[in-house]
Amino acid sequence: MRIPKILTGFLPAVAVALCCTAPASGQQNMMIEPMISGLESPWAVAPLTDQSALVTLKGGDLMFVKAGEVTRVSGVPEVVDEGQGGLLDVTLAIDFDTTREVFLTYVKDQGGGSIGTALARARLSADASALEDVAELFAMQTGTRGGRHFGSRVVQAADGMLFVTIGERGDQLAAQDLSRHNGKVIRLNRDGSVPQDNPFVGQSGARPEIWSYGHRNPQGAGFDLEGNLWVSEHGAKGGDEVNRIEKSRNYGWPVISFGVHYSGAQIGEGSAKEGMEQPGFYWDPSIAPSGLMVYSGKMFPTWQGDIFVGSLKFDYIAQLRGEPLVEVAQIKTDETLRVRDIVEAPDGAIWFISEINGAVYRIFR
Repeated sequence: MRIPKILTGFLPAVAVALCCTAPASGQQNMMIEPMISGLESPWAVAPLTDQSALVTLKGGDLMFVKAGEVTRVSGVPEVVDEGQGGLLDVTLAIDFDTTREVFLTYVKDQGGGSIGTALARARLSADASALEDVAELFAMQTGTRGGRHFGSRVVQAADGMLFVTIGERGDQLAAQDLSRHNGKVIRLNRDGSVPQDNPFVGQSGARPEIWSYGHRNPQGAGFDLEGNLWVSEHGAKGGDEVNRIEKSRNYGWPVISFGVHYSGAQIGEGSAKEGMEQPGFYWDPSIAPSGLMVYSGKMFPTWQGDIFVGSLKFDYIAQLRGEPLVEVAQIKTDETLRVRDIVEAPDGAIWFISEINGAVYRIFR
């Protein structure tokens, strides 16, 4: 039996315990309940219309969760579980109710010891027991050794286009190299082909899938109410960012950053350079941002258009608002330990993953 906890607001950005709501955030009465627990390294969640959900486990399993019960979905592509890599994101197609199509990102073996981020499409069987007609749509070229910075969110725009975030794999200079997929946001047609209006199509030495570049390790992505893409990405020591992603733009890594290297040394040339974008918001010290969601306002109307980002390091969910963006509040409870993913369900409830608790939770009213 799931037992909900009643919440009467959430943290102001400067507080350290569950308290009253920051005035700018919009007071809400809400409840939080566990949808499933006992999961090993959950990474992403995709809620369905009946309060069931798909959940990825980094080790390579895709799970179907319903009424507190969990079953394994067969047919997942072969996954390399190494370091930060494994089976990562799961996203429902925008027409899932009719097509039952889902998109998965994962780390695959590319031979010679190299591994890299890949994207697959599949159809979930009617009984949710298996993936059918699985097809790889994309794999980054070329993969590299090592188990860090895979990025790996996939989101689908209203026009059907797919956007996938890819980390620079620890190879900092690759983020500025248009001949490599490292440190990029890529854009694909739904079938995995390259849209001809991508910015670097036909440019010698550039990968045509690239939409934007200069990213370090973008692990969150979501569209706002106007259809703009927002991404959260890890900085080094400081300099975690939320960026509005625009076609062909350079987001600076590793030339500019508001953080420093872990050694304390300056990163690149400072915090600004002509031709490179400034973040919409940044954190210093780092919070280790993961999933990102822009909220519709369906269940909590005063939060309409607000951006929510999970913190892996400080165990809370950040709420951002305004122009320029400001962190107006934090949701911080015993449930928000190392928040790996955060999404909006079809009914407007907010679902999130706690990696430490090995659980998926739902915030609702």
